[in-house]
Amino acid sequence: MLTQQTLEKLDTLRLTGMRQAFEQQLAQPATHELAFEERLALLLDREILARDNRRLTRLLKAARLRLPSACPEDIDYRQTRGLQRGQMAQLSSCQWIHHKHNLLLTGPTGTGKTYLACALGNQACRQGLSTRYFRVPRLLEQLGIAHADGSYPRLMQQLSRTELIILDDWAIAPLSAAQRNDLMELFEDRHGLRSTLIASQLPVEHWHDYLGEPTLADAILDRLLHNAHRLPLKGASMRKTQEPELDPS
Repeated sequence: MLTQQTLEKLDTLRLTGMRQAFEQQLAQPATHELAFEERLALLLDREILARDNRRLTRLLKAARLRLPSACPEDIDYRQTRGLQRGQMAQLSSCQWIHHKHNLLLTGPTGTGKTYLACALGNQACRQGLSTRYFRVPRLLEQLGIAHADGSYPRLMQQLSRTELIILDDWAIAPLSAAQRNDLMELFEDRHGLRSTLIASQLPVEHWHDYLGEPTLADAILDRLLHNAHRLPLKGASMRKTQEPELDPS
């Protein structure tokens, strides 16, 4: 009777990890030989693990990564594309995110930019950092709709609070004046406060021409390039030599 009451109290307190561990202890007589402190420590460890797993699940769901299974451990270093293990190990530590820096991934199509971006996004989620992936055309479309339906302030507030925003397919279509202004507002809100990862086929030295209007281009690039890490990739498309699920895009 007392055991059932204990289980119900654990449910009431939403201590699901401890509940499962307690039930396992009840089913394993060998654990009864442990001291009370040891059994309690096992219960607490299980609850912490369960909470960490739930938080990771929430963060990954909110991130909406294009390649949710991408992770640093599966990065392919066999292809010649200018990718160094030491550099990726440093980026995977996520210190650049903690320091509010940006990361610019550039290179020809098929060199793995999207995979690397999603792998780093996955790693950020593992470290408890809020993350969100966007294709730039889709983000600009959402911002345009938000202007029309009045949700623009709320959307911008959400974006400004996200610790890592991944902008994929940067510079694949011309920008309108309104879209340039939206990008300016986005980067202004995040400058020095949050991190942005940009993946693009267009080399950084051509971004000013892509942005078009010189004054806004100067302002946007000043915010993007300040304290930015650069990872330029090279080589032929990996899609010709590799299975898609290993390291696509």
